[in-house]
Amino acid sequence: MKTRKLGKLEVSALGMGCMGLSFGLGQAAAVQHGLDVIRAAVERGITFFDTAEGYGPYTNELLVGEALEPLRHQVRIATKFGFKLENGQITGVDSRPKHIRAVAEASLKRLRTDHIDLFYQHRVDPSVPIEDVAGTLKDLIQEGKVLHYGLSEASAATIRKAHAVHPVTAVQNQYSIWTREPEADVLPTCNELNIGFVPWGPLGTGFLTGTIDTHSVFDASTDLRANFPRFSQENIKANMPVVAMLRAMARQKNATPVQIALAWLLAQGPSVVPIPGMDKVEYLDDNLKSVELELTATDLQAIDQQLAGIKVQGERLDAGLLSMSE
Repeated sequence: MKTRKLGKLEVSALGMGCMGLSFGLGQAAAVQHGLDVIRAAVERGITFFDTAEGYGPYTNELLVGEALEPLRHQVRIATKFGFKLENGQITGVDSRPKHIRAVAEASLKRLRTDHIDLFYQHRVDPSVPIEDVAGTLKDLIQEGKVLHYGLSEASAATIRKAHAVHPVTAVQNQYSIWTREPEADVLPTCNELNIGFVPWGPLGTGFLTGTIDTHSVFDASTDLRANFPRFSQENIKANMPVVAMLRAMARQKNATPVQIALAWLLAQGPSVVPIPGMDKVEYLDDNLKSVELELTATDLQAIDQQLAGIKVQGERLDAGLLSMSE
């Protein structure tokens, strides 16, 4: 497996987003199935695993902790703080220093480890100065409980303020062929400051796989996409040209749409590490082939030209989650 650097943190070129095994993208997988898939990922060379206390809540961290405890020396685990959780529901944001410390201690126990490799602020808290957040993380790093820290769904201005207090290792914003907002200023800022970039939703939360169409049903009780405007039947139909473009390129490269979408992200820079969700071993094998798939400058130009003629319809998140992005 090829490796990449997020700041000074070396990880596999492709990470694994573990959320979907427990939360947010339909019915949770059986625990044993989740354990098997995560361990299969390690066997195939993936060393970077992404989770969060809010995924479940808590069930995903517990799964990742159990799966990786016997393999801990081989892997890097990223988790997150920053949400206010009440009765199993996210009710807002909370990045007060006291809360950050409490989450860190609880996550260490659930993950069965003595350190968190990468600790992200899940969403910016407008009521707490980012300098105070970064200062608290700096203290946790000095104590050895956290090795590196990052920001998720943060703006370039916020990244710069945090980085001035203590170097940011990675930024995790939504980014894919059909969600390209980070290219305006966040990605250039990360490149300038030697901060790694970890695209979440690199496969368009499933859309770019080509397995979703206007007949797809999303259960609002288990699937966040039921409330995402981009996943309405009308917008799915309008956005199908993106999938058609991926399929056409896949035929040319003897690949799959998934591999094209991930290879495109990997081609955006040497510090870009996508974390697709992979809840089946066959998905692992499909996704990992993207690491060896080279898209030429001509390929990338062709993709850009085709995308320029496609207007993606619908907001990427529901209003509540969009309001938590800064």
